[in-house]
Amino acid sequence: MSIKNEPIIFFDSVCNLCNTTVQFIIKHDKNNHFYFAPLQGKTARELIGKYKKDSLLPDSIALVTKGRTYWKSTAVLKIASKLSFPRNLATVFLIVPAFIRNWIYDFIAKNRYKWYGKKDSCMLPTPKLKEKFLD
Repeated sequence: MSIKNEPIIFFDSVCNLCNTTVQFIIKHDKNNHFYFAPLQGKTARELIGKYKKDSLLPDSIALVTKGRTYWKSTAVLKIASKLSFPRNLATVFLIVPAFIRNWIYDFIAKNRYKWYGKKDSCMLPTPKLKEKFLD
C-alpha cells in the first residue's frame, strides 16, 4: 500500500483519551500537517499487513511519516514536534531512553479505559475535518 496522505496518526477511536488527544492535536496543528486514521479501520489493517508489526494494537499510537513508523512514546513526541509552541518543546523528552518513556506510556495505555472511559463507536469528524480522517 502506498500512503499518499502522510503523516498519519493512528489512534484507538473508541478511547476517550485518544479522541481528546486527536482533538488537541487538530487544535494545535497550525500548519495542518497531520491526517488521522483509526486503529480499527481499513488503513491500519493494511499497514499491519505491510509492516507485520504486532504492536499496532489499540493500546499503541502510531505515526507514519516519510516512510517510517514510530510507536508509543516516540510517536507522541514526534507528533509534538510538529505542534505549535510551546507544545513542540516536549521533544526534549526524546533524550529519555525509550524503554523508560514506553513504560510510562504503557502504564497510561493499560489504564486509559478505566480512567477516561470508552465510546461505543468511532467518533465522527465534522464536515470541515472529514478530509483529515482516513478509513
